Amino acid sequence: MDNEQSLTPLREAHVFDQKALSDYLADQLGEDYSKMNVLQFEGGQSNPTYMVENNGQKYVMRKKPPGKLLKSAHAVEREYRIMAALQDSGVPVPKTYLLCEDESIIGTPFYLMDCVQGRVLVDPELEDVATSEERRILYDDALRVMAALHAVDYEAAGLGSFGRPGNYYARQISRWSKQYVASKTDDIEAMERLMEWLPENTPESDETTIVHGDYRMGNFIFHPTEPKISAVLDWELSTLGHPLADLAYFVTFARRAHENGAHPDVPQEEEIVADYCKRTGRGEIENWDFYMAFTMFRTAGISQGVYKRGLDGNASSQHWQRAGEAVPINAERAWALVNK
Repeated sequence: MDNEQSLTPLREAHVFDQKALSDYLADQLGEDYSKMNVLQFEGGQSNPTYMVENNGQKYVMRKKPPGKLLKSAHAVEREYRIMAALQDSGVPVPKTYLLCEDESIIGTPFYLMDCVQGRVLVDPELEDVATSEERRILYDDALRVMAALHAVDYEAAGLGSFGRPGNYYARQISRWSKQYVASKTDDIEAMERLMEWLPENTPESDETTIVHGDYRMGNFIFHPTEPKISAVLDWELSTLGHPLADLAYFVTFARRAHENGAHPDVPQEEEIVADYCKRTGRGEIENWDFYMAFTMFRTAGISQGVYKRGLDGNASSQHWQRAGEAVPINAERAWALVNK
């Protein structure tokens, strides 16, 4: 669908002082924003996202949600920093304009970027794509961009302090275990077992690249008519980490697509992994089941946070109940994978 088709009036929990925003933008960007119009994007479960239109120019604003937040969650500051750093990297990202960390303006930090026109293809099955050939090309381009991201010299890009090199999985397992416990609402045995098993079975690999953290079809803006990515969005979970985290996460959606009866021309898991390895000069991947189990565990942890925010009345989307349903599904799949 077109990326503007999911626009809605501002939801009650995400209303802010638009006069304060227009005054701030006028001061920072040197234009009159007194007649700007603001709508909210329905998509996204974490940071509220808005369309800001002013004098024919369209911007996208991302802000933190209201309410008490878990430490290190909803890091719009990190999103802005990495997109600004990648402007000339060959990785397609929107043009960035400003970051405001002053909570007194609209209640939370926020940033402004270009509204990139194009298609959002949320479902990995790509049912809205007209031809089989285009489905394969879109997956191919997603892997091209992933490989390009992992090839970026993060030190040269000014991102040497964007994360800690090495021990990525140990730190991630600890982080998502703590956040799961902090937002826990039900007892899920598979999650308890995974929090014990994963730290004891982490492969010894200290590769470090930039990782997106939420690399999937729904976070790309595709060109309006051509089968290529115009922009990669939603960098909230990006950091310095292990490149196979992005690959495994991307593969989980292809697995799901085929479970849902995707067209045969949507690449299979083995094809995606082989293509990535070819593009990055990597040999056979050992311990692949660990990487897949970890990404399912992490997804469960993230979904738990979304569900808890929904219960607290601070969800960024009306579909937060689905996140609660996804927690045990992902946890049980991960536990079954490591015990197969």
